Amino acid sequence: MAGYTFDWIHKQGSGKLNEDAYFLGSKICGVFDGATALNGELYENGKTGGYLAAQLACNAFRANNAPLLKLTDRANREILQAMQSRGVDLAYKENLWCTSFAVVRVGADTFEWVQSGDSLILAIDRNDRYRVLVPDHAHDTETLCMWRDMAASGTPRIFENLKEQIVAVRRQMNVTYGVLNGEPQALDFISRGRQNLRDIRHILLFTDGLFIPQEDPCGAHRFDILVERYLSGGLQAVYDHVHQLQCADPLCHRFPRFKPHDDVAAVAISMGA
Repeated sequence: MAGYTFDWIHKQGSGKLNEDAYFLGSKICGVFDGATALNGELYENGKTGGYLAAQLACNAFRANNAPLLKLTDRANREILQAMQSRGVDLAYKENLWCTSFAVVRVGADTFEWVQSGDSLILAIDRNDRYRVLVPDHAHDTETLCMWRDMAASGTPRIFENLKEQIVAVRRQMNVTYGVLNGEPQALDFISRGRQNLRDIRHILLFTDGLFIPQEDPCGAHRFDILVERYLSGGLQAVYDHVHQLQCADPLCHRFPRFKPHDDVAAVAISMGA
């Protein structure tokens, strides 16, 4: 992507492998957040379904040989075909491989995007004002508010106590929120758009591992803090801030979340003067 500069990070969280993926290509880039299937199945070399879904989608978009919506459909179909070839029981949503994603393609005067799930796209203008360009559905809010209340009451083994709730939310994939998981309904939840590059200074794409930890998960995400940290030190500064807060809360009680550290994939595109 000549004429632009880039910043990116790809960090493994507390899990055994990084289920997030990213790519930088010719005039196109993207981030992908794979979610582990709740049946616990592993595939070749110990890979999870979430890892494989993110990698399949990443490679489909990396080809950059079709309109973004067609690439989205291709990625979704490839996830379905990969699950079918490995005998995944598709009758239960909690078995499905899935990934959220955010992809941006930059042209001469405009940029376009396609997105689904909780991987987000944020634009910062030359006055350092920002706008999140895609819906922030935050489908885990109810679960994390339950987590907060359990932590406050001293409930042990919170994750185990919330398993039924977590499964219930996963069964809402492509019903109340979107992900790529092989279901044709995934395309009904795609967010896409196009915007002029005039006055745009930075475009950030990031998975939810870069969200600022919140004591109240029912509140709005603090993208103002994310933007402030980014402008002062790039994506690494945002990551360092997030990681520091998480390290001070290893039990996930102050900042309700599913594991001490989430995987992170993020890309920043910065325009010339």
